[in-house]
Amino acid sequence: MTTTLHQLMLDDCGDQTAGQARKQKRHLLLRERRALYVRRGQRALLARLLAAETATADDVYESVELPPSIAPRCLGAVPASLVRAGIIRSLGYVKSARPERHASPIQVWTLANQSEAVAWLAANPDLSDLLLDNDLPLFAANEKRPMGTTAGRETKFFSTKERT
Repeated sequence: MTTTLHQLMLDDCGDQTAGQARKQKRHLLLRERRALYVRRGQRALLARLLAAETATADDVYESVELPPSIAPRCLGAVPASLVRAGIIRSLGYVKSARPERHASPIQVWTLANQSEAVAWLAANPDLSDLLLDNDLPLFAANEKRPMGTTAGRETKFFSTKERT
């Protein structure tokens, strides 16, 4: 059996308190889950661009189902590496159609290199949910967790029971 990065980091906890070990475990799990959804977003963006001439963050958001533990803003990381690789480019901005975005400006993307897009999709398959320990919740059922932070404001907490 191979040792995963996740297991190595947990074994590295050694003398840390149980709370610190749980925190480290959750942070690693969150990073793993975010990477899975960013990859899915990248694949959704390229698939949309191969089928149509343009795509936006709204298209990606509609295509990628996120669990409650992952904030939709993680999908903001979707285009960056594709732009750096010269696969997509910006055409400008439009207003978001998603009500929660309040018509904020979002970029319109188009393919810069179709053959590179096809090659990227072939080289970067969907990351399987099986790679993640989905049975491990980010928070215990009775544990308080942050709702979110805003610069200069105190973080608010709520319990899992209050959220559901």
